[in-house]
Amino acid sequence: MNRHADTAWHAAVPAPVPPDDPGAWYAPDVREQDEIYPGVVVTIRRAGSEFGYEVREPLLSTPAANALATVESHFEGAHVERPRTREGAIERMDGGFDPKHRRVIDRLVECSPAVRRRVDYHAACSLACLDDLTPYALDHRIDVADVTDDGVVVHTDDYAPAQTDLGPEPAFIDRFASERVERHTVSFEGFEVPVVVYREHLLGSDPFTTKYAVREPDLLPGDEQLIEACKERIWETNVDGLVEDRTAFVRERARAHLARQLTVRNTTEWLDAVRYRVRSALAELDLAVPPVDHRFAADRLEDLLYYVMRDLVGYGKLTVPIRDHTLEDIEANRVGERVKVLPRADLGHDGRVPTNLAFESESAFVNVVMQLAADDGTELNASNPSAKVNIDPDGDSEADETIRCAVALPTISEGGPHISIRKQSADAMTPVDLVERDSLPTALVALLWLFYESHGVVLFSGPTGAGKTTLMNAHMPFVPYRDRPISMDEGSREVRIPHETGVSLTTREHERDHRRVTMADLMTQCNYLNPDVEVIAEINTPESFETFAETLNTGHGVIGTTHADDVETLVNRVIEKGVPTYLLAEIDLVVFPRHVDGQRYVAEVVEFVDEPRYRDDRSGTIEKDGTTVHWNSVCRRRPDGTYDLAYEHPQFGDEARSVETAVLERLARLRDEPIEDVEAALHRRHRYVQYLVREGITDFESLFEVLADLETNEAATVERLRRRAGESGPDRPEVRSDDD
Repeated sequence: MNRHADTAWHAAVPAPVPPDDPGAWYAPDVREQDEIYPGVVVTIRRAGSEFGYEVREPLLSTPAANALATVESHFEGAHVERPRTREGAIERMDGGFDPKHRRVIDRLVECSPAVRRRVDYHAACSLACLDDLTPYALDHRIDVADVTDDGVVVHTDDYAPAQTDLGPEPAFIDRFASERVERHTVSFEGFEVPVVVYREHLLGSDPFTTKYAVREPDLLPGDEQLIEACKERIWETNVDGLVEDRTAFVRERARAHLARQLTVRNTTEWLDAVRYRVRSALAELDLAVPPVDHRFAADRLEDLLYYVMRDLVGYGKLTVPIRDHTLEDIEANRVGERVKVLPRADLGHDGRVPTNLAFESESAFVNVVMQLAADDGTELNASNPSAKVNIDPDGDSEADETIRCAVALPTISEGGPHISIRKQSADAMTPVDLVERDSLPTALVALLWLFYESHGVVLFSGPTGAGKTTLMNAHMPFVPYRDRPISMDEGSREVRIPHETGVSLTTREHERDHRRVTMADLMTQCNYLNPDVEVIAEINTPESFETFAETLNTGHGVIGTTHADDVETLVNRVIEKGVPTYLLAEIDLVVFPRHVDGQRYVAEVVEFVDEPRYRDDRSGTIEKDGTTVHWNSVCRRRPDGTYDLAYEHPQFGDEARSVETAVLERLARLRDEPIEDVEAALHRRHRYVQYLVREGITDFESLFEVLADLETNEAATVERLRRRAGESGPDRPEVRSDDD
């Protein structure tokens, strides 16, 4: 082109503008173009009424492509765990290969730095990341992906749907758009096992979007046979005397056997061994590339040892979930189906989620079922195919965490055995925790405080998992430290009593001795122990309801839980279990918690009365077998999350409404005090609750100590609390006592 032609060309063509400008002559269909990763450019085009999502990765020349093929061929026998989430893919690409792999690539590839960067990128994608899907995982703008018959469609922040060049079934399609929720490690006999909870954003692939993955060590071909042979060898080991430390016994013999087997395998495969040694020697002289072979990896013995310990000392594939303190429930329903877990609500998601764990054989499943039962002294067989057991996975009988299991053999379960595990949190909640989570108002905490303190009768009623026991336990420090609370349960150790004077009765130890002792037996025996308050973990069987009715006439305080979703269901259940209707009036308060969308909260608190007192929807009447039962709603949760308390006082603000209630009259009878004094006590307790919430006293033992000090010398304790509040800040509200 001559000078004049160049001038004419410039006169005919407009000046360049950004690609997304509608007037761009060179790329009118380009809507967005960005470099999402060094050398990786994404272009979004408009194609008619649809969008196209194009990826341009670093280009490889012929020598660079040959170098990449050499690297991929060399690492073909090695395995690197691929990430499961977008965050993991980004971290893997940013971190690259570890030093031992980089050293090998240094000797495999001789090229310029620019070519080396391109080779490293493609090698990381194909060997350590998500292969063809890696650049899509690196783009944070992709919100969700959808697999169609024509390929993969992605939805970005600004453009949707956008068609990609991917086929309909690319590898790792379920991982590239996944979002990590959280990750942590679980300890087991010296091993730290990584766990990741992630959420998939792929339509049409799995009804479960949130997943729980245990990252156990990788196994090479033949490793499973080595593990099974090692376990069989340990089972057949002759032992003189009693094995005091089963864990140390298994670890010592497994390590010796596996080390011997690996050594034998390496020496018998003499040709491979010679090649390995020769190549290693030449690599030391920079005459060859170091070999890559997991059979000689230093950590392979530890990987095999983990699986042996997991199956012989732990609980097979349930070992990590059982020891994971972030989980609340674990369920294994049948062979070949994913194990489901229920994370605790404070992790930010709710409901059951599947894991990457499953029992592939019925024999392995049965072994875990029988081991769980045996650890609690129960033998499962044809005549006793199911059981409810309690286990301590750490081998410490004084452990705070209680794990309850319902296990069954395949004789009563279609599709094989089943396991249902519920784990009680190791840290008992306090009312301050519950108030901070908007589970109940401070005024209700003060009211429950008075009833606990005054030896009232309080029931917590709701379905499994609604938080009945959590509510009951949280308020246990309100029982005066001088009193004697006695708890009764079926060995689940659900009740947390901080009192030195307390006693816990259980049926579990008697069952181990093959003597049948029921909850009703415990409740009968409890009366001889001079209790001030009886705490009953579950009132469900006809016998326990019968004894509960007898306990109501003793004058003791009673705190318990039962299964009923609302007041009408509770009345029907109590009457059907044989409790006389007139005894319902002996129950001071019934608290109904609920579990909705991951949040547990008190939905309603009711009292039973002789006649209706309210003139609005806060009261009700239930007709049952010719008997009329009246009830009042003392407190209820509004749809917006606030609470409506049937008591009017300025300090309760919007929590209160002027409605006549019998609660204060009940407290006056329990405390043998005028109603005016009860009101004053309620207001004083409410100020203390507000102080506890303000100061964030969430430790169970610390709360009990503060309350014990208040009972010992209220004036001195109030002065100390004032002093602490003053130290926290000059504008802090004061704590007042009776003298204020």
